[in-house]
Amino acid sequence: MAALAALLLIPGMALADALTGQTQKQPLDWHAISMFAIFVGATLGVTYWAARQTKSAKDFYAAGGGITGFQNGLAIAGDYMSAASFLGISALVYASGFDGLIFSIGWLVGWPIILFLIAEQLRNLGKYTFADVASFRLQQTPVRTLAACGSLVTVAFYLIAQMVGAGQLIKVLFGMDYMYAVVLVGILMIGYVTFGGMLATTWVQIIKAIMLLSGATFMAVAVLYNFGFSPEAMFTKATEIHPKGTAIMGPGGLIKDPVSAISLGLALMFGTAGLPHILMRFFTVADAKEARKSVFYATGFIGYFYILTFIIGFGAIIFVSTNPTYVTDGVMVGGNNMAAIHLSDAVGGAYFKGFISAVAFATILAVVSGLALAGASAVSHDLYANVFRRGRVNEVQEIRVSKIATVCLGVLAIVLGIIFEKQNVAYMVGLAFAIAASANFPIIVLSMYWSKLTTRGAVIGGFMGLVSAVVGVVLGPVVWVKVLGNAAPIFPYENPALFSMSLAFIGTWFFSVTDKSASAQAEARAYEAQYIRSQTGLGAEGASAH
Repeated sequence: MAALAALLLIPGMALADALTGQTQKQPLDWHAISMFAIFVGATLGVTYWAARQTKSAKDFYAAGGGITGFQNGLAIAGDYMSAASFLGISALVYASGFDGLIFSIGWLVGWPIILFLIAEQLRNLGKYTFADVASFRLQQTPVRTLAACGSLVTVAFYLIAQMVGAGQLIKVLFGMDYMYAVVLVGILMIGYVTFGGMLATTWVQIIKAIMLLSGATFMAVAVLYNFGFSPEAMFTKATEIHPKGTAIMGPGGLIKDPVSAISLGLALMFGTAGLPHILMRFFTVADAKEARKSVFYATGFIGYFYILTFIIGFGAIIFVSTNPTYVTDGVMVGGNNMAAIHLSDAVGGAYFKGFISAVAFATILAVVSGLALAGASAVSHDLYANVFRRGRVNEVQEIRVSKIATVCLGVLAIVLGIIFEKQNVAYMVGLAFAIAASANFPIIVLSMYWSKLTTRGAVIGGFMGLVSAVVGVVLGPVVWVKVLGNAAPIFPYENPALFSMSLAFIGTWFFSVTDKSASAQAEARAYEAQYIRSQTGLGAEGASAH
């Protein structure tokens, strides 16, 4: 029980550095343990129920297509409101004030792109993964291979970041052995996905989203209550307390270089539209109309949530930074990522802190479950069923391969999480977004809207984006200097999306327009039928003519 209890406080590692070298520990919090037990029991019950409902490939990958737009909107919000958003953005606002919102603004702006360019078309053209769309009129084998590679690399870096962040913070907070913490997270993740599939993952996301929105709302209201619900009074008090004074109310503290700001913005906006575990969610609804609804609801929930994290960050400046219980010699117990957890204790007491801790656990578990399912579907549906077996496979075999892939991904995530224990993992999520923006997004959007896209252009351009994004981050300041210890970076910018994404689009365009083969001409002729189906839904699975 003590080992399981240690999983309670699992803030994500997406925005802040790994907490290497921090040694503060806290005694076991039995309020948090009880909340954790309730949550795990409830979600295991959901998984058991979902396992009994999951009988076909459509059930496993897409929850049978029976999720409503509102439910899917909540689930998408749950997938997107990761521990990085909850604890990471709160920590950034706590440290930098207004500038901490740069990530939340970038992530939020990605949703109108999905709403107007992708959601409806994706649902009309695809079946289980976005590779179904990319390969709709192109050659199956090379395009699905590209899509699967982009998905798996994105998923791998996301998983590593979550697993290492979980392990580091459990170790800091409870003194539990890092390896056991990572193993337990991996085992629970494997169980949810292997037995419950998309149905279990969806309902875990929905439960987590409701818990997170409720807890964050209570915290924000409790903070504002102390200032007569006047944000101006809250900001004034925060500027009096914060070492930077009124500077925290202006931009420019985190990213001063315009090229870096543009590159980061591109990665966050367009990377959102290329994340495989987000795109998979549009296949869980009945038709394109419900897909549009789900994006509408998700955007509202996510936008509201980011407003709350802003208030929570400023609340932490006021109620946490001045309290010796949480801050010793200017250093927060557990690091700045703990700002929201400490604030929950300050405004709501031990039981509310336990609730927020359980939410933090739910957050990490829900996100890694969605990631594992996206990675498993890339292996089973795209690679195994359509590339290796060329469609000569039944649903039972495909689901079996997907479950094996889930176990392998879980084991890989555990192993990599243990290997990367001492490393700074903030760059991994940045890399995941840069890869999604450079390898996945250009191919999806061009396959939908450009008639001259060819298989040769998509594959060469997509791999140019994928490879350049990985190389750019590895040779950049974060990895080359901070992780590998070199004196100066070979690539000067932390985020390569501006360059790798441009390279992907240019490469795709050039190698498509110069392709004069017979197959390229046939692919161009097939575009009109694809476009009509993408816009009307005629011929789409589960869609009516509307």
